[in-house]
Formats: sequence, structure tokens, C-alpha cells
Amino acid sequence: MAEDGRRGWDEDERGPGAAHHGFVLMEALVDKLKILNCDQELLEKHNMKPLSRHYFVSSPYLAANPGEQFYVFTIMAAWLINCAGRSFAGPQEDDEPAAVVANILAELRALGVKVDFPPSKLKSGSGEHVCFVLNALAEHALKRRGFSFQRPKYPTETAEEESVTDDHAELALDDPDRVAEEEDDDEDEENLVDLEALTLQSTRKEVAAATTKPDEILRSTVDVAEWNLEVERVLPLLKVTIRTDNKDWRVHVDQMHQHQDAIKSSLHEAKGYLDKLEEDISRTLEKVSSREKYINKQLEGVIGEHRAAQAKLSEVRERYQHASGGVAQRTRLLAELSEELEKVKQEMEERGSSMSDGAAVVKIKQSAGKLKQETARMDVRAGVVAHMLLHAKLKHKSDIRFHMHADDDGDF
Repeated sequence: MAEDGRRGWDEDERGPGAAHHGFVLMEALVDKLKILNCDQELLEKHNMKPLSRHYFVSSPYLAANPGEQFYVFTIMAAWLINCAGRSFAGPQEDDEPAAVVANILAELRALGVKVDFPPSKLKSGSGEHVCFVLNALAEHALKRRGFSFQRPKYPTETAEEESVTDDHAELALDDPDRVAEEEDDDEDEENLVDLEALTLQSTRKEVAAATTKPDEILRSTVDVAEWNLEVERVLPLLKVTIRTDNKDWRVHVDQMHQHQDAIKSSLHEAKGYLDKLEEDISRTLEKVSSREKYINKQLEGVIGEHRAAQAKLSEVRERYQHASGGVAQRTRLLAELSEELEKVKQEMEERGSSMSDGAAVVKIKQSAGKLKQETARMDVRAGVVAHMLLHAKLKHKSDIRFHMHADDDGDF
């Protein structure tokens, strides 16, 4: 937890070894998980295989199952949070990945760990950020269980090792150039096994064993069958493999020379096949061109007849197009005339049906009866009006006569 305060995710500030920091965190996490007995308490419970030493570092494991690595990360984080003394429910299949990651980071902050990266870095289930989160949770789980790492105790050097170092020092005094060359070779080829040192060490052991002879003859008390079984078990582990450094420029130069020689040999062999193929292709092209010329000469008459037939066909097509245009116009006129004829037929049918039908006559008779009634009524009204006019005229005449007699009586 001492590195939480000084931890940053900027590559420029962290230096060139930042790309390998995830491997360091993952190896430390594997050791802590072994101490927490993760295989028996978590992995066997979920029927999962033990994790490799670089499981969460990169994403090659995502090729087989994209969600497997994220699922393993979430269940392991939930288990470590519970081991650290906090209650945390395990993730379910229908949970959102963003919500699960946010809850894990919230629990990590509650434990006092500083988190300075976005939650999206944990959605892939791999990377340095995932290793950092699991490593921090595992450290809190170990603290809760009372476990703490101690400083390593190195064994004291034996007399045999001191003699080997003294011999090496004497060799350095006698021949310093040779020691410098050996040191340079060791720096250039770190992955190579120093066979000379192993031979020298074995020789020193034999000399030391010869000088310290026992007083009695040593007798082995080990069973022969057990010894053979142990030899069969240890024999594969005793093989010495010399690994070459792929970053060494000498290896690349040797590979370049090997590839160049292979290309030269392959080119010399393939050039003959290519030349032969070129000759075959040229001969085939010449044969094709000669056959084409022969066929063209033989078929000149047929080609002329074909061209004449094509010209006649084009003329017939033009005539057909003109004729078809006139036919289409006449067809349209015929359709219009047929429509007008249909309309006239419908009108004639309507008129014929109306003439043969007696409903119109009945209507006419009813109308005539109504007109007679109205005429009679008008005659009665006219008679009444005439009578009233006559009565009014007679009354008017009587009034005039009365006034005339009245005027005559007044004069007298």
C-alpha cells in the first residue's frame, strides 16, 4: 500500500519499465492468493481452473470467451472484499458491468485506496489496472487475517563458496582482461547458461570431496527402487537449455544471412521453371494467334452473310416499330369509340325502360287530377271574389243614390 500515494498512470512519469509493471503486480497477486488459499475457497467452488501467473495482465484469454475474464475478475474482487471485512454481494449474470465496476471501486475507496483512473479501464477484465485493484484488495485481506511479509533471511556463505570467490579473485588479478570479457559476455547474454562456471564449480566440489575423505567406507541405506523412481522424476528437470536472446543483433544478422542464402537457392531453382513456363506461354500464344487468323479467313463469307442478315433484321425491326406505333394509336381510338358506344347503349336502355314502364303514366294522371282539383278551387274562389265585387258595386251604387236623394231633399 505504500505505492498507492505515488502511483500514477502516465507513461512519461513512470519510465520505460512501465509496460512490465503489470507482470510484477500479477506475480505478487498470485503469491498473495496462494497465501489466502484462493484455489480451495473460491476457484474449486466455482469449478474453475487455477489461474496462470499472467492471467489478468493482457487479453489473449479474451479470444476464447470475452466475458470469462471479466467474470473471474468480479467474483475474485467480491471474495477479496468479503475477506477484507466488508460485506459485498457477488455479481449476477444480469448485472450491468459498469455498475459492478463502480461498486468495486467504491469498496476500494472505502478501504482507503486512492483510485486515479476511470472505471472503463476495468471493463475488459485485464490490464494493469485490474491487477492493481486485486492486489490492493488481497493486501487488505492479508492484513485482516494477520499476515505480513517478512524480510528474507539469506543463508551464510559456506567455505566452498568462499574458496570459489577467492579463486575468481585470483583469476581477476592474474588475467584482468579475461575477467572483463567474461563480464561483458554476461551482460550481453543474460539468458545463456554459464557452462564454464558450472564446470568450475563441479570441479571445486570434487576437489573438496577428495580432500575431506571419510575414515570409513560409506554405505548407502537408500532402496534401489526408490532411487530409480527419484532419478526418473528428477531427470527431466536436469536438462540444460541454452536460450538465445532474440533482441541480440547478432542473431538477427545470422537469420538475415540464412534467409538470403535460402532466397538465392530458391531463386536459382525457380528461375529455370519460370523460363520454361515463359517459353510454353509464348508458344501457346503463337498457336492461338495462328488459329485465330485461319478461322477468320475461313469464316469471312459467313461473317458477311451474318452482317447482311443483321442489317435486314434492323430494317424489319424499324418497320415493326412503325407498324406497332400505328396499331397502338388505332387501338386507343377503338377504345375511345367503344366507350362512347357503351354510353349511348346505356342511354338507350334507360329511355326504353322509362317508355315501357307505367309509373310515369300514373304520375301524369295523378298530376292531372291535382290540377283539376286546383282549377275547381280557383273557380270557386274566383266566383266568391266576383260575388263580393258585385255586392260591393251594388252597395256603392245604393250609397250614391242615397246621397243623391239626400242632396235633392236639401235643396227643396
